[in-house]
Amino acid sequence: MMTEGDGPGMTTRAAEERDAPVLLRLIHELAAYEGQADVCVVTEPALRSALFGPRPLADAILAEDDGEPVGFALFFPYFSPYPGVPGLFMELLYVRPERRGLGVGRALLRRVAQIAVEQGAGRLEWGVLKENAPTIRFYAGLGAELVDDFMACRLEGETLRRVADGQAAR
Repeated sequence: MMTEGDGPGMTTRAAEERDAPVLLRLIHELAAYEGQADVCVVTEPALRSALFGPRPLADAILAEDDGEPVGFALFFPYFSPYPGVPGLFMELLYVRPERRGLGVGRALLRRVAQIAVEQGAGRLEWGVLKENAPTIRFYAGLGAELVDDFMACRLEGETLRRVADGQAAR
């Protein structure tokens, strides 16, 4: 489904497998912007498998201006047991720097919110780096609730394997 964006030539649409190279480029741009380029090691085959393989793990939408990719969002469903509702978690939302402030981010977030509503989700959640003040202002300006009482936790690499093997540090 293609939807009109905030500008005359701006559209958002579901990413397709042929978009994997574009998505990969945008992901690497976002990682560089966030100072995370050294840990961004995703490959096109991994991305293609995660989004378009036999058991997709996430969905993505692209924002285009007259056919030129200018941003994307990547999201996946989850279930929140306390309120007992399904939700969507938006893992990434990125707009190319030269296109910020022109409604691209708003159009992407609007489309993800529409998808959440269409799927019966009771909430849409995402994270933002605490030092990313412009993005925090953008989200707050849309009415997003900034939740301060949660902290992200992560197990990865060797630590993840140790915990899976029952060898967690005490």
